[in-house]
Amino acid sequence: MNDTAVHPVDERLPTPRLAALGLQHVLVMYAGAVAVPLIIGRALKLTPEQVALLISADLFCCGLVTLIQSLGFTRWFGIKLPVMMGVTFAAVGPMVAFANAMPGVEGARAIFGAIIGAGIVSMIIAPAISRLLRFFPPVVTGTIIAIIGISLMRVGVGWAMGGPAPLAQSVDVPKLVAMVDAAKATAEAASAPVKLAGPIPMVDNPAYGALDNMAVAAVVLVFILLLVKFMKGFVANISVLLGIVLGCVLAVMLGKMPFDKVAKAHWFDVVTPFAFGMPTFDPIMIATMVLVMIVVMIESTGMFLALSDLTGRKIDQPALAAGLRTDGLGTLIGGIFNTFPYTSFSQNVGLVGVTGVKSRWVCVAGGVIMIVLGLLPKMAALVESIPTFVLGGAGLVMFGMVAATGIRILATVDFKGNRHNLYIVALSIGFGLIPLVAPRWMQQMAHGLHPLLESGILLTAIAAVALNLFFNGAKADTAGAIEAAKAAEAH
Repeated sequence: MNDTAVHPVDERLPTPRLAALGLQHVLVMYAGAVAVPLIIGRALKLTPEQVALLISADLFCCGLVTLIQSLGFTRWFGIKLPVMMGVTFAAVGPMVAFANAMPGVEGARAIFGAIIGAGIVSMIIAPAISRLLRFFPPVVTGTIIAIIGISLMRVGVGWAMGGPAPLAQSVDVPKLVAMVDAAKATAEAASAPVKLAGPIPMVDNPAYGALDNMAVAAVVLVFILLLVKFMKGFVANISVLLGIVLGCVLAVMLGKMPFDKVAKAHWFDVVTPFAFGMPTFDPIMIATMVLVMIVVMIESTGMFLALSDLTGRKIDQPALAAGLRTDGLGTLIGGIFNTFPYTSFSQNVGLVGVTGVKSRWVCVAGGVIMIVLGLLPKMAALVESIPTFVLGGAGLVMFGMVAATGIRILATVDFKGNRHNLYIVALSIGFGLIPLVAPRWMQQMAHGLHPLLESGILLTAIAAVALNLFFNGAKADTAGAIEAAKAAEAH
């Protein structure tokens, strides 16, 4: 046996092949990577230029954190496996709740402060998290991922319709003024309190649910499904991205995608820290994001174990802690550079299994490409210009696949021999749906708790962990975690 043989994980491929494979990783994750800044930027009601800044920052930090994770940075950071890092969907629910409560730049600063605080705490607790896998068996992680997808479907449907549900109608101000004047006159004549004769008059928004917009979203959806059914390999893996490209072409032909903001954007610019001003730090928001990061790091643990199995490189406890610590460092970097929490992208883990290429240098090349994309404001402005109805067709697939991934993980759970698992899934999903069906269910509770209680994802995570402990105890299931991570391809 040759002891000097290079392990496949450390193999440096020829530069042209390295660049091509790195670009493949970037294209597979690109749609998912830009989705979160688009969701949060629009939830915060930021200007198009500010949303484009979020996209640039996101791509830049994706690349930077990928380099740290794949290359390694001292013995404390980096799993040194082929890992692409991207913004996690798990944090979207809480961040949207924060954005709804506090829109604008002020809300952005509060979100970034919560992310910075959570990143610091995550780095501190990373070694302990690597030992908590037994509290997150597949019945817990599968349920959490399923509710993440279910929660995000609301965003995808809103994109296809032209905005969130409240935009479907607006108050008919002239009719309301006439009703109020009539009610005042009647009240004065009868010396009685003012009382409107009927409900507040509403008028339909013609831009909401426009048939031509929904037709484009439907074409995008059908095109993605056709690619998935009839194409194989790389093309099938980037079907969502290609669907968005087709939707943009249709939008341009219909005159619904202007390029004036793209024309004004610079070709090159540096991503600067604290572009929205100094962050603000709210303890409840930080605690909420810490809970999200615990879930994220447990997911990452499963991904790292699956990658270890796929690549044949065994990872010990210090290496696992270094990988999880990088999740925290990436989140800290994200908060500083105006973006969001980071985790390993499972679709890229799946790509390692599909292609058989185990070299971490491929992901290093992908990280460099992401950094370059983050320095091109025109690219970010182009993404920001994509009409929401185009994203709607892709979002239904992308977010629906997250939910389907959770269901697939749950398919590995023993429901027949352990009926308690049925109760864990049923009640946890029930808790997660509370904020979706009753958005103001917490209005009688302390206002500081609202960001936590508005997140169905966090409610599901807390309920699933507690119920699993109650019914099943804390039995370790490392093999189950690895299989669950291998099953995840869309989250």
